[in-house]
Amino acid sequence: MTGTGLRELKKQRTRDALLRAALELFTTQGYEHTTVDEIADAVEVSQRTFFRYFANKEEVAFAVQDIVESHFVDALRARPAEEGPFDAMRNAVRSAWDTIEEAIGEVVPVELHMRAYQMIESTPSLIAVHLRRSAELDEQVARLIADREGLDVDTDPRPRVAVAAVAAVMRVTGRLWGQGEDPSLAAIRELTEKYLDHLGPALAADWHSPVAAAPRDTSPRTSGAHGE
Repeated sequence: MTGTGLRELKKQRTRDALLRAALELFTTQGYEHTTVDEIADAVEVSQRTFFRYFANKEEVAFAVQDIVESHFVDALRARPAEEGPFDAMRNAVRSAWDTIEEAIGEVVPVELHMRAYQMIESTPSLIAVHLRRSAELDEQVARLIADREGLDVDTDPRPRVAVAAVAAVMRVTGRLWGQGEDPSLAAIRELTEKYLDHLGPALAADWHSPVAAAPRDTSPRTSGAHGE
């Protein structure tokens, strides 16, 4: 490895160490009660070194979430073209959860990320940031769905409406999971799948029929998905 490669590797290791230390402190003593000095001290570097890698605590709190969101977008791009919008998004969510270890495992343990995500969901100052970031992700996904369907997202409202519906389910399950006692990946994955499977029945006109055991719609996509 060249000298440049070694320097870049050292920088990456320092960044990852700061990230892990920050998330451990955030999840054990609280985001608001953790200082940049404490994070730097945990890695035995200076405050100045911290700021070489992160602009502030907020940036480090969402650093892994950035990776997770990019991982989901990549999973959505990889979905087969014949899948309708809702199936593509649902299957991308499922795929992203199934492969989260390979996405973030070299940076932080999955268990730490799940604790950090629960911390975000229970910290008022971070929830506002989370909602703003979610809106930006929703727009990115809506444009991706529009491209898949051959639609103009600025003239056809369906991509944004579809993404808004799925995103709302994700926010509901994230909040419920965050308030629960099981912070595991399996718990949020199961809850998310359960709620996504009920998205279709929830949008139906008739709510008088029981939906607890409603199966996921696996029928072929209709021409309406393309606006024909």
